[in-house]
Amino acid sequence: MNLKELYAYKEYLTYLEGFITENRKLGFERVLENRTNHFCIAVEDVFQLHNTSAVMRSCEVFGIQNLHVIEERFGKDIDKEIAMGAEKWVDIHRYQSNLSCVNTLREKGYQIVATTPHAEASFLEDFDITKPSAIFFGTEKLGLSNEIMNEADTFIKIPMVGFTESLNISVSAAIIIQDITNRLRNSSIDWKLSEAQLLEKKIDWARKSIKDIDFITERFFQQS
Repeated sequence: MNLKELYAYKEYLTYLEGFITENRKLGFERVLENRTNHFCIAVEDVFQLHNTSAVMRSCEVFGIQNLHVIEERFGKDIDKEIAMGAEKWVDIHRYQSNLSCVNTLREKGYQIVATTPHAEASFLEDFDITKPSAIFFGTEKLGLSNEIMNEADTFIKIPMVGFTESLNISVSAAIIIQDITNRLRNSSIDWKLSEAQLLEKKIDWARKSIKDIDFITERFFQQS
């Protein structure tokens, strides 16, 4: 985004903010202060719809802005009762194949991190948070596919001391997301959204908060 575009977007945001309350505007600023693209989450063919929605909710609560959903076998829509409105505030990216998701995320500079309970994985507490990372979660019964496992740059697991080998995906995701985002916010890593990214999200969220947004936007351009 060049300076001319940045100025134009700021003008548009100022115009949109005239249609939302001051409390909502301050709420956007407060939440975006803790949003990050340093990490993103990817879920592969999760059969139970409510689990994908719960993962999205964890992303929103703990400040992960982008969720990537692979739908190679199981197409799905968001369960809004479980997501509790998180679908408005988290960016969802959908893919028809594992490799298209992996390749897209690699091109964006993310290392591919596979979650697995197996012995070759590093414990969550030892995970290096300095690298931008895409954390992948697999199906409830089988875990991640061999395709994703073979593409992974590194592996992490949650320490467990019981008889059960694994946790439900939504529980695993919540534990891992909370841990890595908490460590990130307490680090010296440059993890926050850029000025352009903040502006983009403020506009996006304002648009989602305004009724008749198409009419209002058309009026803005007529006045410009």
